[in-house]
Amino acid sequence: MALWGGRFKEKASLQFKKFNDSLPVDYRMAVQDIVGSIAWAQAIHEVGVLNDDELSRLTDALNELKASVEQDPKQILLSDAEDIHSWVEIQLIEKTGDLGKKLHTGRSRNDQVATDLKLWCKETGGDLLFALVNLQQAMMNLAEREKDTVLPGYTHLQRAQPVTFGHWCLAYVEMFNRDIGRLKDALYRLDVSPLGSGALAGTAYPIDRNALAHRLGFRTATMNSLDAVSDRDHVIELLSAASVSMMHLSRFAEDLIFYNSGEAGFVEMSDLVSSGSSLMPQKKNPDACELIRGKAGRVFGSLTGMLTTMKALALAYNKDMQEDKEGLFDAMDTWLECMEMAVLVADGLKVNRSRTLAAAQQGYANATELADYLVGKDIPFREAHHIVGEVVLAAIDKGVPLEDLTLTQLQAFSDTIEQDVYQHLSIESTLDKREALGGTSRAQVEKALASTQSNYQQGKEDILNEQVVGAPGKQQINVALKQVQQRLNAQRAAAMSVRRAKMSDVDSIHALVNYWADKGEILPRSRDNVIHDIQNFVVAELDGVVVGTASLYIYQTGLAEIRSVVVKQSAQQQGQGQALVQYLLEFAHQMELEKIIVLTYIPQYFTQLGFNLIDKHSLADNIIEDSEPSPHKDPDDEVAMEYIVGQGK
Repeated sequence: MALWGGRFKEKASLQFKKFNDSLPVDYRMAVQDIVGSIAWAQAIHEVGVLNDDELSRLTDALNELKASVEQDPKQILLSDAEDIHSWVEIQLIEKTGDLGKKLHTGRSRNDQVATDLKLWCKETGGDLLFALVNLQQAMMNLAEREKDTVLPGYTHLQRAQPVTFGHWCLAYVEMFNRDIGRLKDALYRLDVSPLGSGALAGTAYPIDRNALAHRLGFRTATMNSLDAVSDRDHVIELLSAASVSMMHLSRFAEDLIFYNSGEAGFVEMSDLVSSGSSLMPQKKNPDACELIRGKAGRVFGSLTGMLTTMKALALAYNKDMQEDKEGLFDAMDTWLECMEMAVLVADGLKVNRSRTLAAAQQGYANATELADYLVGKDIPFREAHHIVGEVVLAAIDKGVPLEDLTLTQLQAFSDTIEQDVYQHLSIESTLDKREALGGTSRAQVEKALASTQSNYQQGKEDILNEQVVGAPGKQQINVALKQVQQRLNAQRAAAMSVRRAKMSDVDSIHALVNYWADKGEILPRSRDNVIHDIQNFVVAELDGVVVGTASLYIYQTGLAEIRSVVVKQSAQQQGQGQALVQYLLEFAHQMELEKIIVLTYIPQYFTQLGFNLIDKHSLADNIIEDSEPSPHKDPDDEVAMEYIVGQGK
């Protein structure tokens, strides 16, 4: 059954129907279409189109249909419906009779499909954020494992200067972090609801579109109906974010394909991500990485196709836009699959440390160090550069590395060279001199690792205190600990839908806080107090419902307290509480606060998050007065803890 047959005398040809129908692609939005329909039923009930009984019958039927689709989505493909909207309406009419025909009152497939697609993008975006964070963690784990492994660095695919394998891993951590930023930006901009925009001119019914948007989990409604139904910027932005990230994944794959080659022999891929040759039994091919590299082009193609489709479309909706979903769905599936495969690659990678060290020692990678040594002897860099070039030529002629040339041979090129030159030509010296922020020195890599790890484990502290005692920059390492860790934790929190609170959250925050206050876990807050301090609160959401909250109270320039960390009972054990605290710690870092305190009855919980016990009596009197003990608890059980922002434990 088509939704538009009244105007036509003849049926469409089967050939056209096959060409026109989108159900084989957009069936994936069935749940979103049903969720949007439930919200629309409530909206038109509020303006008198449906009575209470009709709303109840439609809602029950739609929820029943939603459960059926979630259990078996492929059932939809057995239908000859034109699209997912037609299929849902047909099923609804079968369940409720003529009542099902009333649901589309005031609504168009134009605003319906735009809403469905944005809902799908919001849900899929959350999965992609988690995948990116997991990929960052996999690279962090590999960096931790290989932080001391020397690796030749390359420019122009020529050996340049030695780095460490851990430093190489951290380069990709930074790339994937930018990917997270791009994805979050795209998800923020698409978080506006087009429902209620009609075909192009808006709906004739007095729908409260902002209330409708909030019911669907959007932050607000669109402002212009023409734009709302014809906008596909969110599709293009997601494809763009995917394309940049796939470019990063492709570079990651290309590096490892080269490192895995027989000519390099730096790494060996796990059997779990490799295949063999049907003819040559000795072959072990890096197929996972080659496929990641190849699939990047597929995602790029989807972006190019969508840009080309949209570039000359007059307002408002055009059927060309039906082509938005197939490329988007495929690109998002491909991106997610490639990220998950890259985690498998990183987890199973074996590094040949002796081979990487030998390669780093070849190719005269320490030539720059010799030039810097001469500069330290007051020789201008350009002159030093020329001298070292001549030294390298002589070493090549003799077939020896620079450090094997005798002092007499070196002094033939400059009499300023002395015996101390050899300490500057070692691999260790070459690495450890790169002490500036972001450099490849062992101290800097250690610093970045300690800062980025999402779970700060005692084993890492042991490594720092025992294995790097006396190393350059140890104090600097301690001062900078957790900075990137906080960033990664904040990314996780954002992926778990932790955000700054809004005025519309006041009642939810007030109810949550006072539920737990009644149980004696925290102090109560009045609604007026929540309103007054709303800028200090953050909330965690699940399926658009506020399930947790916490607040940051600032006492003075460098000091703040985390208060009122609570999570709804039904949402506990899912990481929401930790995500709230981690979000506030990153916010404190951005505000340049120095110390965060908590007064708590559960110190073990905050210990896991990097807090340390302190003497409660060391706190200022006003802090103790503000945080009077709960009447339901023994005051002696309450302890004070602190977190030094940007530092280790």
